[in-house]
Parts: sequence; C-alpha cells; structure tokens
Amino acid sequence: MALTTLSRSIKGSVAVVTGAASGMGRATAHLFGDQGARVALVDLNRQSLDSVNAEMELEGCDSKAWGLDLSEGREIEKTFSQIAEHFGGIDILVNNAGISRFAPIDDDEYESAWHQSIAVMLTAHTLTVRAALPHLRKAPHPRIVNIASTEGLGATRYGSPYTAAKTGVIGLTRSLAVELGPERITVNCICPGPINTGMTASISKEDKEVFARRRTALRRYAEPEEVAHGTLSLVLPASQYITGVALPVDGGLTIRNA
Repeated sequence: MALTTLSRSIKGSVAVVTGAASGMGRATAHLFGDQGARVALVDLNRQSLDSVNAEMELEGCDSKAWGLDLSEGREIEKTFSQIAEHFGGIDILVNNAGISRFAPIDDDEYESAWHQSIAVMLTAHTLTVRAALPHLRKAPHPRIVNIASTEGLGATRYGSPYTAAKTGVIGLTRSLAVELGPERITVNCICPGPINTGMTASISKEDKEVFARRRTALRRYAEPEEVAHGTLSLVLPASQYITGVALPVDGGLTIRNA
C-alpha cells in the first residue's frame, strides 16, 4: 500500500472566508484560490472586497464576493444559502472577520466596545457555523477554522473585550470539535501573534521591532500569508485527524520566557 493515501489538495473545494477584504482574510482567500479552491469572499467593506475579487479573477481564480455585516445575524443564513447555491455546496468555513477595540473597563466607550467585539468575533462565529452546517454535512472533507489570537492565550491591558472574544473562540472551537467530531467535521482555530495587518498599522516600525525582539523567538512580525498557510494546513483533506486544536502562529511568542 502506498504511504501517501491522503490528499493534500483543496482543488475544487468551496471555501467561505469571512473578513476577506484585507489582512489575513485577503491572504487566505488568495492562497486558497491559488490552490484551486472556489472561494466565497465575505466582508462588510464591499469596495475593498470587490477589489480582492477582481485581483483573484485576474489570477484565474473562481471567486465571488458577498457584502455582509456579520453583526447582523439575520443576514448570515441568507448569504450562506446564496453561497451554497452559487457554488453547489460549502466544504470549508474560515471565520476570520475581526475588529480591534480596546478600552479601560471604566471608560464610556467600554460597553460599546464589548458588545461589538463579542458580536463580530464570537457570536458571528456561531451563526456562520450554524448557517454552513447543513452544507458541511454533505461535504467529503468538511472543515471549520476559526481565527482566534494569542490574546486568547494571554492578555493585554485595556483589551478585555478583545481578549474575552478571542478566549471564547478557543472555547467554542474545542466544544464544537467534540460535538461535530462524530460527523467527521473538524473544528480548529489559529492564534496569530504579531502580524502586519491593518489592525497593527498604527504601530510604528520601531515599536514593532522592539516588541518583536523582546517577545518573539523569531524576533519579527509576520506577514498575513504566513498565517494563511497555517490555516491551509488545517483544511487539507489529509488533516482529518486534527481537531480541537488552538494553533499559535506567533513566531514563538507564547513559548518565550526570556
């Protein structure tokens, strides 16, 4: 018997990527498209989303854009039905959409930051899974990947809305992995560390260098594509015995003591 009996190709698979208009979502969509997947691009920012879709079409990818506010739960099921109808199903769901709102607990903006963070980065994950589930159950290699954060493994001052949401994503991932495992649906999450995205664009290059040297083993920030490759590894058909994992893609941030 040949050793390599499990496929490492997602060619032809239908993948839904939320937050696909920029950063890690954009990189994931491009990478999946390059690998031959048919990609549904979902984001609130329709203008940027259409730009990503145009880029992918120029590269010969099979993609289509859907504008969606993930904090509006009523629209999620309808959008996912449209995606499944257009592509003929859903094989992969990547919950990547996120926001970054930090506020002290006693700040006037705290309650707003809390509710928006939980809505976009935790509640929406449950709603997209629920919307995708009927289609994933028909898929030959169903995969769910949630994008959490190293903030779900630690914490930063004033970041409790973000940290609570990302910690919740890790817990949600583990619980759904147990629940959906008997149906062959794997559920994993990625915990990115310091990444060069729009969320970190306001941090100066000098401050990034200082932080990376002090906190990461690789002593640098990552690029979005490096996170996307971690996500790709978890959605491969061959990755059928990996579930419930919270995979840090953090350059060694979570293991470095000194």
